[in-house]
Amino acid sequence: MSRVCELTGKGPMVGNNVSHAKNRTRRRFLPNLNDVTLMSEALDQSFKLRISAAALRTVDHRGGLDAFLAKAKDADLSPRALKIKKDIAKAVAAA
Repeated sequence: MSRVCELTGKGPMVGNNVSHAKNRTRRRFLPNLNDVTLMSEALDQSFKLRISAAALRTVDHRGGLDAFLAKAKDADLSPRALKIKKDIAKAVAAA
């Protein structure tokens, strides 16, 4: 399973461990990913996604999964999230 957020595309970053003596060794900063179940009001269905804690806060701030995906850029979304976004757009257009 990859360490990439399905909604924001946030992945591992690289940097240095810096000791007290200023010795630098390479390290990875991993995103804080959580397995969550989010509900779509338009589709009346829940989806299991692996998203970062920051993305979860943003989803809550924007008012749910539907509102988040409506504003999200397609380049940042995973293929699963992109399919969910298109299904939600079809459901909203039909309603």
